Amino acid sequence: MENIIIIGAGPAGISAALYAARGNMDPLIINTGIGSLEKAEKIENYYGLEQPLSGRELFERGLAQARALGVRILDAQVVGMGGFDTFEVKTTAGDFEARSVILATGSRRASARIPGVKEFEGKGVSYCAVCDAFFYRGKEVAVLGNSDFALHEAEELSHTASRVTIFTDGKKPEFSRENPLPVNTMKIQAIEGDERVSGIRLKSDVSMQEAGTGADSFVPADGVFVALGTAGSSEMARQIGAELNEKGNIRVNEEMETTVPGLYAAGDCTGGLLQVAKAVHDGAQAGLSACQYVRKLLKA
Repeated sequence: MENIIIIGAGPAGISAALYAARGNMDPLIINTGIGSLEKAEKIENYYGLEQPLSGRELFERGLAQARALGVRILDAQVVGMGGFDTFEVKTTAGDFEARSVILATGSRRASARIPGVKEFEGKGVSYCAVCDAFFYRGKEVAVLGNSDFALHEAEELSHTASRVTIFTDGKKPEFSRENPLPVNTMKIQAIEGDERVSGIRLKSDVSMQEAGTGADSFVPADGVFVALGTAGSSEMARQIGAELNEKGNIRVNEEMETTVPGLYAAGDCTGGLLQVAKAVHDGAQAGLSACQYVRKLLKA
């Protein structure tokens, strides 16, 4: 079992790892990718930078710094979280158990720009299969996405729903393992319904339109679960039962602890100032807090 797993290798995650490593906790970082730093062409408003750095350069320096301190780094995507007394982190490289987890994957990057998604949130559109699968017992549901995250959510739903279909919205499926569930790769025109979701309107194929037989098709669905891209910190927090605030950010206290004991969050996923300086502070506090939490567990 791991003492501390840190999900995310940006400024918040690396900062947490440095403090956890110096606290003799031998943390494991799961590197899910560069995230929003990829978009930063130049960073010059951060302490100690005589010359500006690109987001990519800062990211690589952070990884090198952690490795130099002996921190283990696993390159993988996290597809889900669970657990009771301890945490289970499910990844594309296997499942890991930990006494404490720090979420530091940044803010949500993938959004569904499909008419009806925002309108039907809480009325048939959901973002967490573990949270809401119970409400769709014996019903037909759809999962939006084309990655392992979408596949994981679909499999969770398959235990309760009568039928689960993955809709990729025109994208090629990118599952790293065999998928036992039906997949629809047509482009989505809209999520439709009255008071609640009733189904998905699909765009007809261009060749069918040219032939004069391209009427848009409607697929009935009682619920639509959005699982685009990779699982972000907020999605993982939902899965484990942690509270989010009104803006969809993870709710934390001054120790960076969520409403679930042993689960911490740091950086953009907690909202506020979306800057490297804040992420580093949050990560440092989360790393220290997680160390204290694990020490108490081990003494009990």
